[in-house]
Amino acid sequence: MAEYILEAGDVEFSYPDGTKALKGVNILIEKGKKVAFLGANGAGKTTLFLHFNGILRPNRGKIRFQGRDVGYGHAALLELRKNVGIVFQDPDNQLFSASVLQEISFGPLNLGLSREDVLQRVRAAMAATEITELERRPTHLLSYGQKKRVCIADVLAMHPMVMICDEPTACLDPKLARHMMELFDQISREGKTVILSTHDVDLAYSWADYIYLMKDGAVAGEGKPESIFRNETLLERTGMERPWLVDMYLELSKKGWLSNSVPLPRTKEELFGIIETDAGMSHVKCCVL
Repeated sequence: MAEYILEAGDVEFSYPDGTKALKGVNILIEKGKKVAFLGANGAGKTTLFLHFNGILRPNRGKIRFQGRDVGYGHAALLELRKNVGIVFQDPDNQLFSASVLQEISFGPLNLGLSREDVLQRVRAAMAATEITELERRPTHLLSYGQKKRVCIADVLAMHPMVMICDEPTACLDPKLARHMMELFDQISREGKTVILSTHDVDLAYSWADYIYLMKDGAVAGEGKPESIFRNETLLERTGMERPWLVDMYLELSKKGWLSNSVPLPRTKEELFGIIETDAGMSHVKCCVL
């Protein structure tokens, strides 16, 4: 039976200017899964993330963590944010300490840990994000990509059960973006739940275990990547493009170059393997005939 670590139950939220950002949102995040949220700007993804972390409180409905309603007292929020870490899209909204070491140490120090334990967590987080050499650097002198990694190390040092990342690969070069996703895979293998928002359908399709599509503050669709990106009606309604892997697979199948019984590939390596296998089988059939 599935164990849900984060839930949103009929959540509604409006900003002070009257903008209705969330409209009856129902979400179930399974523990240990990699979950991607897709949707245009203004779809409600960031607002929902801020509810998961307790930064925003619903006007209506409930947020639950590990099956319990989230409380909004100081102690309850401190406990929630210790376990549910969020990395903002713009790193400048998150960094405030003078140096990288001070920045990453701030959270663990507030947990009342010893200096030795804090340093151990900080060193491990810097090693995981490959920023050890930046330890003494002022945060304001870092590049955009370096700042992104410091923000992730910030959260990692807290040892959260859930890591939430808002557009983690935005404005990153392909190599650094790939490294970022490999890091999230490693975090997931450690049993943590990883949630991210992205506009990159190729990334979401290849990476996620489960996908939510959001539109105008509501959940427009949800499911496993293979089912989401074969639902043409849903994609058209939400303005989403199909990943190139899915387009390629469907086109090859349409032309009869791939067997219809072959499952959708999730990576280019899987696609190449399928093509090679099918091509080999076709060659054998031709020789027999």
